[in-house]
Amino acid sequence: MTIKEIVNALDRFAPLPLQDGYDNAGLQIGLTEAEATGALLCLDVTEAVIDEAIALGCNLIVAHHPLLFKGVKSLTGRNYVERCVIKALRNDIAIYAAHTNLDNLQGGVSFKMAEKLGLSDVRILEPKEQMLTKLVTFVPTQHADAVRKALFDAGCGCIGRYDSCSYNLQGEGTFRPQEGTSPYCGEIGTLHTEPEVRMETVLPNYLTSTVIKALVKAHPYEEPAYDLYPLQNQWAQAGAGIIGVLKEPETELEFLRRVKKCFEVECLRHNKLRGREILTVALCGGAGSFLMHQAMRQGADVFITGEIKYHEFMGHDQDILLADIGHYESEQFTKEIFYNQLREWFPSLEVYLSSLNTNPIKYL
Repeated sequence: MTIKEIVNALDRFAPLPLQDGYDNAGLQIGLTEAEATGALLCLDVTEAVIDEAIALGCNLIVAHHPLLFKGVKSLTGRNYVERCVIKALRNDIAIYAAHTNLDNLQGGVSFKMAEKLGLSDVRILEPKEQMLTKLVTFVPTQHADAVRKALFDAGCGCIGRYDSCSYNLQGEGTFRPQEGTSPYCGEIGTLHTEPEVRMETVLPNYLTSTVIKALVKAHPYEEPAYDLYPLQNQWAQAGAGIIGVLKEPETELEFLRRVKKCFEVECLRHNKLRGREILTVALCGGAGSFLMHQAMRQGADVFITGEIKYHEFMGHDQDILLADIGHYESEQFTKEIFYNQLREWFPSLEVYLSSLNTNPIKYL
């Protein structure tokens, strides 16, 4: 398979429109028409990681953190980013990153953390807003099932943990075909009444073009009528962080020790222990302290993330247990997400987990 095919599959899995506005996810370096010789999966792209890819014969690196995060105005090798770009280009290695689009994905980074901790009833802590559109269309009754299926196959109709969601109302449509038309039914110049179904469903904004193409292809009319309405609803299937529950309560110390072991944390920072039981757990991979108050509002007993600032620890001892496990530590299992997906999509592709610890922070 080509690198382009792999990139397209990754884009479908973690759509780029899910990334936050400041981010730079997606294909960063490389020629996509090249045949893929192997994929190396990592958290960060460094010179050593590129050397590892070369040694393994891989011409694709899939990372969580983008190598190119800010604009590059020159390639002189003055810093590690420029040196990595030069080395990747010289060795025909493509570099792809799935960053906040993977953070905001159901089944993404925070969900992997929840899986490692054995949480159940997991849902997104802060769902995205203004990401949904309602589609309304009108279909001849005998074609309703086929059009509805085409819309669902294109990505419509997902609400929470339900799919194939739609509302359907029987009615009548009227139209008069004019000269130069090729009507599915009715006669040119004659007013026609047709039994129709008013069909309503929802879709993510970024799928609008794909859905309309599917609608037009499946619809029998020469000029299908449809309306698009922006929605203010929260989108429960995309957003930051997660909240879930343990199988049974644990003491604060028991839970923190288990977190420390699970994520191989050398230095776990937390606020004062108050003797509370831990049952409801909120967490966010990476720099997720912005979700702290959301976790409190939703009744979490503990909030775990990769970075909490000094003053953010203050004043919350009575409210919630806070745990900072380190940015790298919280996101280290991202490679497993990539691995499982690539092995499923491309069984013949050589896929490797990087053996390098790229954490720039060391503990004495």
